[in-house]
Amino acid sequence: MGFFDRFRRVVKSNLNDMISKAENPEKMLNQIIIDMNQQLIESKKSVASAIADEKRLERQMNQQLQEAAEWDRKARLAVKAGKDDLAKEALLRKQEYYNVGTQYKEQWQIQHESVEKLKSALRQVQQKIDEAQRKKNLLIARSKRAKAQKHIQETIGSMANNSAFDAFEKMAAKVDRLEAEADAYEEIEDATKTDDLESQFKQLENSSDSADLLLEDLKKEMAGELEAPKPERENG
Repeated sequence: MGFFDRFRRVVKSNLNDMISKAENPEKMLNQIIIDMNQQLIESKKSVASAIADEKRLERQMNQQLQEAAEWDRKARLAVKAGKDDLAKEALLRKQEYYNVGTQYKEQWQIQHESVEKLKSALRQVQQKIDEAQRKKNLLIARSKRAKAQKHIQETIGSMANNSAFDAFEKMAAKVDRLEAEADAYEEIEDATKTDDLESQFKQLENSSDSADLLLEDLKKEMAGELEAPKPERENG
């Protein structure tokens, strides 16, 4: 089971390193999946090696037990032939092979149980990687949303402390003031033009009245001259 501990340590070490950098969450998550699969491949090799050892022990066990069975057959054959000495030798050989075969069987059983545990753990690792693969896109989406939200909050924060907005407000107020001043000048100009026009007409009216009066006075004066009696001439 040591290689599964190594699997966890390696993955955890790589994960902590990438999280500490966390420059690109999407790239980081993809790399984590790649590292997990790579470690899984290494784990599968270890499990395959353990299975190979199990099969080797099983094969050696069967060979020893088959040899024991063969010497048992020979011992029986010797007994039937009345050759007890050969039967004893055969039984001793049978016992030797059987003892060794029994030891191989014990080792094989231990290895078999270990292999079954390794297979179960390997399946769990595979399930975890499959689950991580399914969650990867969701985590990437959450990461992008969190990044966007952080950017917005940073922007809002910078706006709150940015003197540019104060300058903008001051400029807006200045523009309002300039517009008001322009309107005032225009109003004064219009008022001045109105006064000049009225003055011109007033002068015109005054000059017209004066001319009429002068004309009337002239006519009166001329009429008076016409009506006045002429002086008589002296004779002689």
